[in-house]
Amino acid sequence: MNLEAAKQVFFEECRELLAAMEAALLAVEASPDGERGEHLNAMFRAAHTIKGSAGLFGLDEIVAFTHLCESVLDRLREGELAITPPLIELLLAARDHIAAQIDAVQFGGAAIPVEGLELSLQGYLSVQPAAAVPAATVPPPKIEIESDGDNMVSSEHWHISLRFGVDVLRNGMDPLSFIRYLASIGRIVYLTTLYDGLPEPELIDPESCYLGFEIEFDAAPHIDKLAIENVFEFVREDSTVRILPPHAHIAEYIRLIKEMPEGMARLGEILVRGGALTPLELDEVLGLQRMGSEVGDHRPLGALLVEERLAHPQAVAAALDKQREHAAQKTREHRVVRVDAARLDGLIDLVGELVIAGAAAQLSASRSGNNALIETIASLSELVERIRDEALSLRMVPVGEIFSRFPRVVRDASRELGKDIQLELEGEETELDKSMVDRLGDPLIHLVRNAIDHGIESPDARRIRGKADYGTVWLNAFHESGSVVIEVGDDGAGMDRARIRARAVERGLIEAEAVLSDQQILQLVFEPGFSTSETVTSLSGRGVGMDVVKRNIEALKGDIEIESNEGEGTVVRLRMPLTLAIIDGFRVGVGSVGFVIPLDMVLECLDLPTDNSGSRQHYLNLRGEVLPYLPLRELFEVDAPLPSRQSVVVVQYGSQRAGLVVDSLEGELQAVIKPLGQLFRGVKGLAGSTILGNGAVALILDVPDLIHRAAQDERRRVALLGLQQARRPALQEGNET
Repeated sequence: MNLEAAKQVFFEECRELLAAMEAALLAVEASPDGERGEHLNAMFRAAHTIKGSAGLFGLDEIVAFTHLCESVLDRLREGELAITPPLIELLLAARDHIAAQIDAVQFGGAAIPVEGLELSLQGYLSVQPAAAVPAATVPPPKIEIESDGDNMVSSEHWHISLRFGVDVLRNGMDPLSFIRYLASIGRIVYLTTLYDGLPEPELIDPESCYLGFEIEFDAAPHIDKLAIENVFEFVREDSTVRILPPHAHIAEYIRLIKEMPEGMARLGEILVRGGALTPLELDEVLGLQRMGSEVGDHRPLGALLVEERLAHPQAVAAALDKQREHAAQKTREHRVVRVDAARLDGLIDLVGELVIAGAAAQLSASRSGNNALIETIASLSELVERIRDEALSLRMVPVGEIFSRFPRVVRDASRELGKDIQLELEGEETELDKSMVDRLGDPLIHLVRNAIDHGIESPDARRIRGKADYGTVWLNAFHESGSVVIEVGDDGAGMDRARIRARAVERGLIEAEAVLSDQQILQLVFEPGFSTSETVTSLSGRGVGMDVVKRNIEALKGDIEIESNEGEGTVVRLRMPLTLAIIDGFRVGVGSVGFVIPLDMVLECLDLPTDNSGSRQHYLNLRGEVLPYLPLRELFEVDAPLPSRQSVVVVQYGSQRAGLVVDSLEGELQAVIKPLGQLFRGVKGLAGSTILGNGAVALILDVPDLIHRAAQDERRRVALLGLQQARRPALQEGNET
């Protein structure tokens, strides 16, 4: 991997770590005191990893600033600082500044320095611990000393666990000089060098330190723990030093095992590194295990250590947990492979061409009449279909990737507006094409901010309506009818139809006497420049945003629905296709023109009743329900002889149904979606094109648009019928007079 490729991986990993850091910060703010420890550790690990990785690329500004953040986080972990709202705000600002620094390195330019940010962080480092730790602060882990001798490790020596920081060599320190000095105040009985932190050979920086040490130390009688700590005084800031005295309590060793940064695959090595077992004791029990295996006794190492009273059961259990943690981490590492998006898109394109070639081969085989060839091509087609599904699944990612950014959005917006708002997330595991996920972030942010600003009332207004003081905004995702539906909802005031209509008339968007359905009135909020807000805030009120949301969703072949009840809340529903690459389709014909309907939207097929053929009333009775339909022959002006029998394909999108009248039903196929040419780009009702097995081009129908058009025609028919019925009595009365 060259340096530039390694940097790209660094940028991606940093953004993942920053997202984890933000999530942990928000969790710390929301969690009770006793549950903050793991979140604080996660924040510290994220900052420490970013600092170390930035150092590998010589990004000194990022290293310096992240080191400052890391120092504040370390004091938080140790319970020396109180967790207060101003500190949380400061750390969030610091996290954002690190993100800006990384963007500046990746895309050029310089991160704009935040005035006073570094001084504020340094101010927390100068706070005295005694004055900073209130009762609510997370205390450091306490070790309860028990009087039972079985809970003591019977080592006669001090145990020192030493992890030098990656920058000690750059800071002019020689790790070996500290170990040599340690030997001058006592005797090093045993020393193990840890090299698990070494990166791949091509990534090794000769100026960085990657090693750690586990040391058994026999100190002179007058040497105490403070004297040993002073040996490492000049590197303690950037290094991790753990010192356990002789006959230390078992809990100390358990904590040391759990805090090991390097995962080990072998139980004995974990116990030796943790100081709960000496190398000689490990050799002894391994010898016993080998002897037992020779006579058919295959007892595990942990059981033998406990039976021979060489290790405490609690220490063995902690080591086994560490072993399982390492195994799980290795499994995750091997199961995740980073692939460049362009290469993945190239693979999808090739699979699409393979699907087209497979369809051509299948057509040729069926024409040849060679049964053996037909069976072979059928098997090949099945494999191609499986390859297609697997390739498409590579681009599918959970929508939780988008949802994870909204706790911060809701937190900041609610504080700015002085509202208490809870965020609920559901369906994060629902998968959607990666290309769509990347483009859905901004529209969703607009919708969430509008829900907070326009939807959720002030606490006083909510009390008057008998609601809880806090409002709720939720994001939900689920699959429905071959689409992915993402809902943005709130339990706020709902939309005022009269106000929306009045503002639309005022801005000249509709005529004052225009007759609009409920959904048409609600859809007016997506018109450019439309806003019902009387005041402009930093979140909304300028009439910019909702029209952009609609435009972005329609560019992804999606659709927007609004459901709102005054006084109860609003739900904005985005309905997106699963993928924009390859679909299962249902082929139909009108004259000599071929059309493809997405198979997930097809409900059933039936014959068009003869009494409807040629009728201008485009609806039929489908098991007691009125089904509007569109004749594709009329819609696309296909000039061809009318067949003796026509068919209706019943399609559904969301809760709406309609029929499409076609001349012939030609079966299922795999359709590779190609963009429309310039000639068809402005034609409504078409979503794309595909190439058939015989080389002909078929047009892919835009089912949502066609259903919407059929529903409009049906509403127009009902309105006209109502008008005619209203006029009939008046005409009769006029004739009588």
